[in-house]
Amino acid sequence: MSSQTALYIKNATIFTEQETIINGSMLIKDGKIDTILQENESLKSYPSRLKIIDGTNLHVIPGFIDEHIHGANGADVMDATESALDTMASALPKEGTTSFLATTITQSPENIEHALKNVAAYQNKQGQAEVIGVHLEGPFIEAGKKGAQPLEYIMEPSIEQFNRWQRLSNNKIKTITMAPEHDRDGSFISYLYDSGVNVSAGHTDIHFAGMKKAISQGVRQVTHLCNAMNGIHHRDIGAVGAAFELKEIRAELIADGIHVSPEMLQLIYNNMGSERLILITDAMRAKCLQAGDYELGGQPVTVTNDRAVLENGTLAGSILKMQQGAQQMLQLADVSIDNVIEMASVNPAKQLGIFSKKGSIALYKDADVLLVDDALNIKYTICRGMLTFEEE
Repeated sequence: MSSQTALYIKNATIFTEQETIINGSMLIKDGKIDTILQENESLKSYPSRLKIIDGTNLHVIPGFIDEHIHGANGADVMDATESALDTMASALPKEGTTSFLATTITQSPENIEHALKNVAAYQNKQGQAEVIGVHLEGPFIEAGKKGAQPLEYIMEPSIEQFNRWQRLSNNKIKTITMAPEHDRDGSFISYLYDSGVNVSAGHTDIHFAGMKKAISQGVRQVTHLCNAMNGIHHRDIGAVGAAFELKEIRAELIADGIHVSPEMLQLIYNNMGSERLILITDAMRAKCLQAGDYELGGQPVTVTNDRAVLENGTLAGSILKMQQGAQQMLQLADVSIDNVIEMASVNPAKQLGIFSKKGSIALYKDADVLLVDDALNIKYTICRGMLTFEEE
């Protein structure tokens, strides 16, 4: 690692954890953020191997963390191969994603186990986005809100089953999406919470009182807000209303304007602010590819130029890129680049307990860094100190 070429970014607007520095400079060395300089400061010494990046008219922001993504560029986590994870990790820096949770889908226990063992054995590589763990989406979900999750593999919550999967994953399961109403005594949620897993309510038909109870047991997140859950009703505000009202939880959001309309995105933002929203893609293998016929969880999926759907028209994940979701949010009223950073980088890092090393621009954190223009177009992506993507 010590032989890695250092990077020196100069003349940029740097959005640090504490302040915004105009015409600042930053030295990245040995995969970490080594030095941050104000406009009138300069390096006292320069590393022998150094690449200089002129950041004039650009913003330096932390890399995006996608905590819910199934696939990209023809690969899917459920393929359960090293090459599939490599394909995803190689494609994602182009959209600003520097780390991600490899996300499973409701499937047979055997197929889930293959995917988990694959992540357990996977070695992250330089010049790629980092696999930081697993998001186990299902199979402990509500059949009536299954969305694109295959019905035949849904099962009731089981601590024994989860423990087996966690062992096979080498403790890589960081988030689980489940329907809290199926954990009738709260023992499953409490067990997960006590073991440090981020418990997310999703694919659920839970009512508001049930969500309050689930939060008391350890639920701390809502999966893809508004999708695969009940909406707000004037007699019971349900899961969506709970996300608005209960400050203990953050909510994932697919900001493609399709899963959630632009008007609803604004309503959500007005009620929750950037402090409690986490931008995700929920992308499937067709992301980065042409329109056509694909699959998700063994189900046929038709992809057009803007969406992926099952045969019955149900949305089947997305083909969204992280910077597109960030750009969609930036178009809303009262949303700044600072707010986007919070939703796409800070909050997922805090939610996953990795904010000490990722999610913001601060000394000695992992050098997961983006250089973007005013419209959040990606110009450079740096993954753990290595220049991984440069716009041509």
